[in-house]
Amino acid sequence: MGSADQVNDGYSAVFFMDGSNVSRQMRASEFGAFLDGYVGLSDLADTDVKAVYVLLGTDLLVRSLVFFRIYFDEEGRADSHWNLPIEKLAQKGAKGPDMGGGPIRLVCRSQCPKSTNPEELWDPDMTPGSNHFQAIRRAVESNSLKFRKVEAAPEENIPVLGDESRSTEEPEVSADRVRLARVIREQRLRIKTLQSVHRDALSDIQRENRHEMQALRNEMAELQQKFERQKLSNEQLKKRLAERNEQYLSMQEHIAGGEAHKEREGATADAEVVLLREQLDRRQRELELRDEKIVALEQENYDLRHQTPTENSVMDHLQSHSVFLVAYHPGVGHITLPYDDIETYFRNPIAYAAERCGLNEPAYREWLKHYEKPVCQHQDDDGTPCEEPVMRVSQPADFRPGIDDRCEKHQPQSES
Repeated sequence: MGSADQVNDGYSAVFFMDGSNVSRQMRASEFGAFLDGYVGLSDLADTDVKAVYVLLGTDLLVRSLVFFRIYFDEEGRADSHWNLPIEKLAQKGAKGPDMGGGPIRLVCRSQCPKSTNPEELWDPDMTPGSNHFQAIRRAVESNSLKFRKVEAAPEENIPVLGDESRSTEEPEVSADRVRLARVIREQRLRIKTLQSVHRDALSDIQRENRHEMQALRNEMAELQQKFERQKLSNEQLKKRLAERNEQYLSMQEHIAGGEAHKEREGATADAEVVLLREQLDRRQRELELRDEKIVALEQENYDLRHQTPTENSVMDHLQSHSVFLVAYHPGVGHITLPYDDIETYFRNPIAYAAERCGLNEPAYREWLKHYEKPVCQHQDDDGTPCEEPVMRVSQPADFRPGIDDRCEKHQPQSES
């Protein structure tokens, strides 16, 4: 990044964008000071900023635009590793829209030179009402950076003999062609930027879908753990209740077999029986409460498994628009996942792929191990593997363990 504001009989500046508006303007030399780390911007701390390098002529008309990104760290200082050659890019940009001085040179994500990483650039919005080119043009016309405007000298109109017949027709035809070419160029640029926006939006939706699926899996796992804990507690309670019942029956047998002793200690025995009955009733009520909780948890688990996705959520859009996810597994290729199979697939992708191959999971894993590393699996007596390369079997159903994963030396001997 150069330190001069005036470049090739013109001026250069950097505009920071906030949405469709220019939020901050600075001369190129001031931006160079930020890159050198002399000063920082606290309001841009930990922010990925969308900026535009603007190259102006002495008549203050836009000649070139470079739409680039730059990160400011937690202290508001520009990324020290940022080294995008925006001045050179401004000289090599493809033709863009006319911003008053003829078609500009434009560099953005959709019009990116081969030597530049597209992720370091961004696409302008050309939607009416939020057009970045119009916002930049208004900012240049306001000239808040106080660039000195030099009016171009008018060209002398020297008449040429023999051109009278062409002077009335050719300029009009040429002007129409130029205007048509500019319109076509702007429409192509808008199509490219819209395609880029569509790709970014699709990537965001896929990322949100992954996050939502992971959250649902975590919630299911937590509910499953809670259900298992409740089930274990219920079994322990049943065991303790059975022990109490045995004690109660033993006490009844003891009371029935010792009438004489009952007469002497009847009051004490009756009190113990009453106490045991109360304990039994209390345990019985606890058991019923536990059973009700288990039923409620099972119902909650069932509802979560079969609940309708939240309106306007990613899962709702997937279901309502009949969108399918596609996964790839060796031996199966691309698998189209209907909405009803998404949960089954993410619970165990390997088992799902094995079922599509007509194999069980261990057999598919054994073939997958051979497919990813086709070497001899024979081991010597000391446990040393042979690992001689063998021919890869590309189809899981054709794989024969112990034969296809053995070299010629370690093939099993056929019975005579």
